[in-house]
Order: sequence, then structure tokens, then C-alpha cells
Amino acid sequence: MKLREMKSILQNHPNTYPRFELPNGDSIPPNFHLTEVGHVAKNFIDCGGTTRKSEAAVLQTYVANDVEHRLTSDRFGAILDLGKGIVPHDDLDVEVEFDCCVISQYPVTGWKVSSDRLDFQLAIKHTDCLAKDKCGIDDNCEASACCA
Repeated sequence: MKLREMKSILQNHPNTYPRFELPNGDSIPPNFHLTEVGHVAKNFIDCGGTTRKSEAAVLQTYVANDVEHRLTSDRFGAILDLGKGIVPHDDLDVEVEFDCCVISQYPVTGWKVSSDRLDFQLAIKHTDCLAKDKCGIDDNCEASACCA
């Protein structure tokens, strides 16, 4: 999901409570705080020698002991607006950072409204070889079978 789309969804559902559904069906606890809006740029070279770049808007969540805390969609949108000076444009993919034993980043892949909630679906990120033709890796190979 692009940042532009997320902002529009939040604006169109101002009286809802955003929630993030993790890939395993659990969700980030509803009392999460949105503690950072960031722009992450990664410049790298793959094993085949091709220089590449990837960028994302990363939203860091934090869960504290204040279990009564609930972030509304309009407040969430206002926090995203604070990132205007950091995030270069709204055409970046959104990833959510969550700390559950280890810090993980999850791409936002979809959303739905249910009663007073606005549920954003999160997906799993996987590593990949970007130069399979140069490394002799078969595209039909399940490299991430360990995560199944």
C-alpha cells in the first residue's frame, strides 16, 4: 500500500481505531503508539553486480503499559502529516515496524473497515536473490520453505 492511499483511507474513516493484523492472524495490541514516521532508503549491489535502490515509508509502533491508549484514525493521520519534512513523497510503499521479540518490518497489503475499526493487513517480507540467472538458482525452487 502506498502512503497516499493510507492517508486517504484514514481521512475517509476519521472516527475509527486503526489496527494492524499480523500475517499469522494476531494483531498488534490496540494500545499501540505510532512513535516514528520515517523514510528508509536502501542502496545496494546484488550478487550479480547490479546496483539497486529501494525506498519505503516506515511506521514504527510501540506498545506500552497504558492499556487504555487508543489511537484514532484522525490522530494517526495527523502523525503521518508530521512526517512531511522527512518523507519525500506519498508514492512510497508503507511498512510497519513492530517489536515482538525481534524488530520486524511488515508491508501493508490491504485494509477493511469493521464496525469502529480500520484493519490494515500486514504481510511477511522475504529475502530473495535478485540475480538468479547469474547465480544458477532455479526460479521454481522454494527458497523460503523454512518459513512455511
